[in-house]
Amino acid sequence: MEFRISASSKTGCVRPNNEDMVLIGQRFLRNEQWNTIVNIDETDRYLVAVADGMGGHNHGEIASSEMLHNLQFFYYDLPVGLSISSFNEVMYVWLTSINNIFLAKGKSNEELRDMGTTMVALAYFSGVFYWMNCGDSRIYRLRDGRLEQLSTDHSLNNLIGEKEHSSIVTNCIGAGCKNSFIDIVEIIPQVQKGDVFLLCSDGLSDMISNERLKLFLLNGSDAETLCSEAEVAGGYDNVSAIVVRVE
Repeated sequence: MEFRISASSKTGCVRPNNEDMVLIGQRFLRNEQWNTIVNIDETDRYLVAVADGMGGHNHGEIASSEMLHNLQFFYYDLPVGLSISSFNEVMYVWLTSINNIFLAKGKSNEELRDMGTTMVALAYFSGVFYWMNCGDSRIYRLRDGRLEQLSTDHSLNNLIGEKEHSSIVTNCIGAGCKNSFIDIVEIIPQVQKGDVFLLCSDGLSDMISNERLKLFLLNGSDAETLCSEAEVAGGYDNVSAIVVRVE
């Protein structure tokens, strides 16, 4: 399968620095954009992900970078042929490991105490596509003109049923969260030609409605265009996005 991928990560118009980071295969992005075409066969593995360093916690930019670099190394070092259940198990091994790393760094350096990050990812492994989520970053799928949010926000507002988005997350990596979990879901029906996936931090989904996101994606907009539109709308937070088009 051929995938046309665009990615962008911007500071926005209010925050002094960018705590987001984006991973595309082997490439990490912050404060830049990138476009590529990727061909994947059944024996390959591939990973794209967005991390939103926790605003209000110490050194969110370090947390998002540390988590994505650790995830990238772990993912591409996995043994071949893992079943779906085994894949879920090893990803929870990784989650425990990265949480312990964050905890240890906080104990050795007070400035890093309680640093944390969200994570949303689209993964291909052993012939299976998965989406993964921890926090309130999102993954959407556009199929046959319908935009669907695949992930569920791990946020206070989602728990209490409010429609307005909240910056208070109820699940994340690090940040003192003792019961972290990852939603790991096999994509069914399987990925097909014409599908468009959007992964983004809440700096995008807070600024652009789902209806407008759908229109932008239907019109062929890339990640840079979406992030720029979020800045035009106010850019109150860091904004990062990945657009994956199945060619």
